[in-house]
Amino acid sequence: MAEPRKATGKQVARPAAKPAPQAGSRDVEKRSPVGDVGAPASYEPLMKPAGGVRGFLAPAGGFGVTLSNMFRPTVTEEYPSEKVPAKPRYHGRHQLNRYADGLEKCIGCELCAWACPADAIYVEGADNTPDNQRSPGERYGAVYQINYLRCIFCGLCIEACPTRALTMTNEYELAGPTRAGMIWEKQDLLAPLRSGMLAAPHPMVEGTTDTEYYRGEVTGPTEAQQAWVREHRSDDPTLPEGEGVDAANVQLSDAATTAAEMARLVAAANKQGSR
Repeated sequence: MAEPRKATGKQVARPAAKPAPQAGSRDVEKRSPVGDVGAPASYEPLMKPAGGVRGFLAPAGGFGVTLSNMFRPTVTEEYPSEKVPAKPRYHGRHQLNRYADGLEKCIGCELCAWACPADAIYVEGADNTPDNQRSPGERYGAVYQINYLRCIFCGLCIEACPTRALTMTNEYELAGPTRAGMIWEKQDLLAPLRSGMLAAPHPMVEGTTDTEYYRGEVTGPTEAQQAWVREHRSDDPTLPEGEGVDAANVQLSDAATTAAEMARLVAAANKQGSR
């Protein structure tokens, strides 16, 4: 253990204090009055203080917006009786889109799942085969799930999608009575077939590759595709009118019917406690 230091009679010389600089000398520091604790007496604020009646009413000036709105009529949205349309770029429910001939745009690359910060998306890809061609190219999304209990609707997933297969609609009514019902499957997210589309699976347009699909050069199904569907699924309701067994009951001709089909898919996805 170290011995305590003994005091000695020697006095330690301390350096003399630096004399204060004289006014007018070059050693005087130029200080900003904003940063000093005590501002010089010659400092004048840039904004003159209000005086008179204006100074008396200054404290109430901040309530001007509040007072002006007190006498305006109250606007109440009668939801859900009256639904106000959402903005065009509103981030709502997701949708898996299709090409003009009915093939799915999702290629099962899982980039949306990797980009999701909440880990709300789960994707499993599978290989396309001649008898099960569901998307252009080699792969398609066999399993696609979105957990809306985790989703924060940030839109990073749609930015990561290389084929614009995943977009976000204006649908915002996503509440449900069960937690399991908030996990939406691929059939819940897949866009309904529009007029002229053929239900997958079916071959790609003859003489094309996935590049022509990505460029938007495919504008609809061809006769060869219809012949393939007619051979393998003669009762397919998406065949041209009069060919399918249930063609009389299929209504895919206008936008109103498409919207009704979308509403049906949304209602089925909510499941209302069925799982």
